[in-house]
Amino acid sequence: MMSRFTRMLTAIASLALAGLFVLPLWRVQLVAPQYPEGLGMRIGISDVRGTMPTDLDNINGLNHYIGMKHITPSAIPELRYMPWIVGALILLGLIAASVGSRKLLLTWVGGFAVLAVAGLIDFWRWEYDYGHNIDFDHAIIKIPGMTYQPPLIGVKQLLNFTAISWPDTGAWLALAAFGLGVLAVIITFRQPAPAAQEHAHS
Repeated sequence: MMSRFTRMLTAIASLALAGLFVLPLWRVQLVAPQYPEGLGMRIGISDVRGTMPTDLDNINGLNHYIGMKHITPSAIPELRYMPWIVGALILLGLIAASVGSRKLLLTWVGGFAVLAVAGLIDFWRWEYDYGHNIDFDHAIIKIPGMTYQPPLIGVKQLLNFTAISWPDTGAWLALAAFGLGVLAVIITFRQPAPAAQEHAHS
């Protein structure tokens, strides 16, 4: 069984994930001479919005010139089911904390890790399709062989734009929650099992 302390850690980690419903996970910024202050997108579990109110429209306008897809949040399926996945993760963590099961705790942390990796891979695949699936027939500016995939993490030059991509507040919150979960696992599995404790006292 988990101790009161590790149950508390697990509960705090689970409840912290509720912040993902309001905080953005990722941010992508485009900086160019004609946009010295930059254009930005902030990506959450249920929406994609511009850093400033007009940024997403401006980015879509620029994309039109080079034949890139229009970014329409309602057309991105991940934004519909990600809130349900996060909700299930919160619920499982709270159940593990309430029941005090080591196996449930390990399942929660393992599931958390798998979902995080799967999310990053899916985001990279979305960026790949977004940057490589170019409609050259309708593009105003055509550069054969050019692709426009932004970086997953870091900085990349795309024509005269510098694309910058980094985790946002929600991602750091999720990382902290995962760290608390890992800490709870370490503490829990370092404790002797109840049978071993009884044997030691007999």
